Amino acid sequence: MKKSSRTARNLVIALIVILAAGWMAQAYLFPSEAKTSYVTAKPRIGNLADTVLASGTITASKLVSVGAQVSGQIKALHVDLGDEIKEGDLIAEIDPSTQQNDLRDAEAALANIKAQLAAKQAELKQAELDYARQKNMRALDASPQEDFESAEATLNVTKSEIAALNAQIDQAKIAVDTAEIDLGYTKILAPMDGTVVALPVKEGQTVNAAQSTPTIIKLAQLDTMTVEAEISEADVIRVREGQPVSFTILGDPDTQYESTLRAIEPAPTGIEDDDDNTDDEAVYYNGLFDIANPDHRLRVWMTAEVTITLNEVENALIVPSAALSGPNKDGQYTVRVLDDEGAPVEKPVTVGMNTNINAQIISGISENDDIVIGATSGAVATSQSIRRGPGGMF
Repeated sequence: MKKSSRTARNLVIALIVILAAGWMAQAYLFPSEAKTSYVTAKPRIGNLADTVLASGTITASKLVSVGAQVSGQIKALHVDLGDEIKEGDLIAEIDPSTQQNDLRDAEAALANIKAQLAAKQAELKQAELDYARQKNMRALDASPQEDFESAEATLNVTKSEIAALNAQIDQAKIAVDTAEIDLGYTKILAPMDGTVVALPVKEGQTVNAAQSTPTIIKLAQLDTMTVEAEISEADVIRVREGQPVSFTILGDPDTQYESTLRAIEPAPTGIEDDDDNTDDEAVYYNGLFDIANPDHRLRVWMTAEVTITLNEVENALIVPSAALSGPNKDGQYTVRVLDDEGAPVEKPVTVGMNTNINAQIISGISENDDIVIGATSGAVATSQSIRRGPGGMF
C-alpha cells in the first residue's frame, strides 16, 4: 500500500511539472498581445505668459560717495550709520589749520602785489610829468633829443610794469579764492537728502586727498530702489523697455513686487574689465527698473528673483506643449484626442502662444476633449488621465 501511494504522488508531481513547463513554453512562444493604455489630459482655460527669468541685485536709486577734497585729520564726525540727513547738513569737519595758513599766505601775497602796484602808480605819475616836460622843451629845442627819448621810454616801461602787476594781482586773487574754497572744504556737507549706508572713516583718522578722493560716507536715497537684473545674451534680444516685470526677495518669497522695465544697458556687465574676459564666460546685460520703497524694507545689495513678461494671453485654452505634433510642411500642428471608443485620432489645431511648456490652442479642440500625452503597454488596457486641480501639472 505504501509503495502504491508513493507512486501515485510521484505521478501527480510529474504531471504538474509537465503542465507548468508547457504553459511557460506557450507564453514564451505565443505571447498574448499587449494592449496600449493612454495618458491623457483635459485642456484648461487660464492665463498663459511667455517669460524670461533673471537674477538681479537691488541698489539705491541714488548712491553717492561723499569724499574729502582736502587732506587733513578728521576733527569731528556729525553722523552715524543709518542716520537720515538733509541736503546741506554738516557731515564732518577736517582740521582747518593748513587751509587757514594757506589762505593767510595768499592774502599776504595779494597785499604785497597791491603795494607794489601803488608804488609803480606813483612812479607812473612822475614819469608822465617828466615826459610832458621833455616834450615841451623839445618843442622849443631847449633840450637834447636823447632826454626826450629817455623820458618816453621810462613812461612806457612803467606802464608795462603796472600792467604786469595788475596781472599778478588777478593771479593772487585767484589764489585767495582757491584758499578760501579749500578752507570751506574742511566742512563736509550733505549733497542731497538720504540715509547714511556706509561710514568708512573714524574721528581722528587722517585722510589724503592728494592721490585720490577719500570717501567719508556713502549716502543713499532709499525711498526708491533700482533693480539690476542680469539678462542672458540668449534672452536679451526678446526683451524690450516697457515690459512688465515682477520679482521676489529671498527673505520673503511669498511677496511679489511689480514694476516696468525702464532700460537695458547697451553693453554687458564687466565691460570695464574687458581684458579679463574669456570666450567661455557667460555674457549678461543689465535690465533696469525701479520700485517704490517707502518703508525701506528693501535694502541695498539684496538678491531679487526677477520675471520679465514678454507676452501674456488671458482666458486661453491651454494644453501641454508635449501634446503637440508638428509643424508639418504647411506649418500645421496636430494633437491626438480619444474618440468615443477610446482610440486616439489626429486633430489639426491652430496654435497661438507656445512657451515650450504650455501652448495656447486657438481652434481645433474643445475643453471637453481628452488630449493624449503619452502611451504605455500592458496586459490590461486602461485609460489614465492627468487630473488638474490647484497647482496641477499644467
